[in-house]
Amino acid sequence: RLLDRLGNPQSALPPVFHVAGTNGKGSTCAFLRAALEGDGKRVHVFTSPHLVRFNERIRLAGTLISDDALADVLAEVLDRGGDIGASFFEVTTAAAFLAFSRVSADACVIEVGLGGRLDATNVIADPAACAIAQLGIDHQAFLGDAIGQIAREKAGIARKGRPLVTLAYASEASDAVAKMANERDADLRIAGRDWRYEAVTNGLHVSDRAGAITLPRPLLAGDHQLANLALAAATLRAQDRVPVSDKALMGAA
Repeated sequence: RLLDRLGNPQSALPPVFHVAGTNGKGSTCAFLRAALEGDGKRVHVFTSPHLVRFNERIRLAGTLISDDALADVLAEVLDRGGDIGASFFEVTTAAAFLAFSRVSADACVIEVGLGGRLDATNVIADPAACAIAQLGIDHQAFLGDAIGQIAREKAGIARKGRPLVTLAYASEASDAVAKMANERDADLRIAGRDWRYEAVTNGLHVSDRAGAITLPRPLLAGDHQLANLALAAATLRAQDRVPVSDKALMGAA
């Protein structure tokens, strides 16, 4: 209802990369942005939470949204939908989409706030690709107590005919993701089955339907970042909306 009143700005975005997960979705978004920008693309990014300034949540074509621009879109959202009772995150999401729809860009990276199926970001009808990072027990009051329930909620970002790229999960979570992907008729691509990655002496080796590539080790600290970088690379290679060179993928780390 809120987006309706704003003219449905989510329908006027550049190709969207939508990322869900319990852990690692922020890092995956960072690697996606690095690769896309490394290829000369103008990229909108919506992430949460912010660390220092609210503006960090909305990156317009490579630059954090200015205070004036942020004030303008927030005022417009609140003026149009003040009677709806939208949540803080719903207002923020609507403001981001409104800002994105008014600035030219080549791609858009959107991080899910909570869950996926019922998240405020999950209004993108036809994304370039969706990705699910590491899964775990989180937000049980909203998503359920079992990992299968939580996995199903995360997989709710899946869209018909579009790639849904995931890491490998335990059977309960994997089965739930696969069931949702099947219901949505998404192109599910699971690590260890449809694509693979492994640490090698000189970096990270990723192989998929497009072939194989070796990436440098990520600069972000922690071995878990290998999975996040691999997921970002596999997601970019799975889609056909935004061409990204191997050189840019190698520079994303």
